[in-house]
Amino acid sequence: MTPIHPLILKFGGSSVADAACMRQVATLVRAALPKAPLVVLSAMGKTTNGLLAAAHAAEQGDLPTALEQLKALIQHHRRAAEELFEGGVPDGLDQGLTDAFGQIELLLRGVALLRELSPRSQDAIASFGERLSTGIFAAFLEHQGLATAWVDARTVMRTDATFGEGQPQIGLLRELAIAHLAPHLGIDRVLVTQGYIGATEEGLTTTLGRGGSDYSAALFGAALQATEVQIWTDVEGVLTADPRVVPGALPIPELSFAEAGELAAFGAKVLHPATIQPAVEANIPVTVRHTGKPLGRFTTITGEVRSGRPVTALASRGPITVLTVSSTRMLAQSGFLARLFEVFGRLGVSVDLVATAEVSVSLTVEADAPLKVLLKELSAFATVKTAEDRAIIAVVGERLKYTAGLGSRLFGALADINIEMISMGANEINLSLVVNRADEAAVLRRLHAALIEGGGP
Repeated sequence: MTPIHPLILKFGGSSVADAACMRQVATLVRAALPKAPLVVLSAMGKTTNGLLAAAHAAEQGDLPTALEQLKALIQHHRRAAEELFEGGVPDGLDQGLTDAFGQIELLLRGVALLRELSPRSQDAIASFGERLSTGIFAAFLEHQGLATAWVDARTVMRTDATFGEGQPQIGLLRELAIAHLAPHLGIDRVLVTQGYIGATEEGLTTTLGRGGSDYSAALFGAALQATEVQIWTDVEGVLTADPRVVPGALPIPELSFAEAGELAAFGAKVLHPATIQPAVEANIPVTVRHTGKPLGRFTTITGEVRSGRPVTALASRGPITVLTVSSTRMLAQSGFLARLFEVFGRLGVSVDLVATAEVSVSLTVEADAPLKVLLKELSAFATVKTAEDRAIIAVVGERLKYTAGLGSRLFGALADINIEMISMGANEINLSLVVNRADEAAVLRRLHAALIEGGGP
């Protein structure tokens, strides 16, 4: 039998927040019927936060508050179902909702009784958001006359037992996708499943971490050799900067995988960083689209883009902390850097940027890094200075290195701002600056005006 190569449509929480949003998504799915759509849904907007808030209230022994929060979630989901099915919620869906909410209540009561919320229990509770949204949506599609199948993603998304950050087992996932998803794919048929959630080989529910629905969509797409992975959200593609900071930010028509990965890693809000990798390996294009503006602008992410532009976009992340490690023993000595980074590796602290001089190394870590422990260990063989409440500004573009005069424009725009650290990425498409966080917004606006709005080399 010839395999079907589906179109993956992933819709985030804002896209399925209520009945009106779900109707819009159903319209988009109907339009995709000729492309054998596989629909991956997040939980309805803010549902995961609500479930986790209820779980934490139960952990504190406040069962009444936990149950009150659950009641609000029940009302929200039932209201959406009632608005979608104006003639009355189908019996099967109604019973499914009742059963699901009963299971959540039992879990919350157990957490309250033990006063303990293990990562395993938290994942079990959080997973209901996607299970509820997909149950309602699949029933609505069927009610609309679409041939619809619903598959529990936990039968396919096989992960390890790292609850809260489950690591997909790619080989097993591919086999399970062919076994459980592929048979339901077809022209003029819809397959609905969940993002974010998975299960261990023993059947224990896991989650992929916040934002994991994008990752799920890309993994399913790679496993099934999809024609495209569409990420539907509330913006018209990936923007040249954060529009909340830079009002003139614009959608980027095309991004390379490398550019998208850099932007995601350095603070772009649209894509989960891990989303990119499965698509890279399978050479599947990813598009980022606005659910409310399906005919509007969007971004296509592919293996390589030759636009000729020197700068594609700006991203920023903060707060971060800069550590400057100095020692005269660095002079003409091998092994110093190995000893330095051994400390970070042993403590499980990730380093983002590194800049070296003859007798010192400057590097950046996240604001929540264990500074006291780091300083104690590093001070045993070096002098360490710290600068907290800093921000990384990343200038990303495939032709950064090859554009003459770019440096003068960049530093000219920031002539009166103190730049504390500069690092050119190893892949030569990311020039990162470290500035005081108080200057972050101004730096973004100035660089956007000079490097992107100004255009040309």
